Amino acid sequence: MKIEDLKVYTELYNTALEVYRLTLTFPRFEMFELGSQLRRSSNSAPANLAEGFGNKHTSIYTETISRGQGEIRETIHHLKMACSRNYLDENKLQYFVGKYEECSKMLYGLEKSLVQKPLNLQLKS
Repeated sequence: MKIEDLKVYTELYNTALEVYRLTLTFPRFEMFELGSQLRRSSNSAPANLAEGFGNKHTSIYTETISRGQGEIRETIHHLKMACSRNYLDENKLQYFVGKYEECSKMLYGLEKSLVQKPLNLQLKS
């Protein structure tokens, strides 16, 4: 199994790319402030999942899932700030929040399954 086989990873990865494209529309002075924070937090969620997936220990994997949940919450916060500053409209905000909430549910399910049945991964390149 590869990390790309996990639907939640693919969703987080693709959403991070969408968020990245969104930040390119921010005012220039925000590119290194809110835009940078948003790019980092949106990228960290799938990156944490990938890091945990590559580890053979269930406790470490579940910890990286938990960190990914935190990054999702941080990203939603930054998106709300961007909406408050009129860098995206309410519809786009709700689109992203919906995507992240769905990913959060998938992560909770993954974490629950790992706790119930610890890892026995055979990683493939």
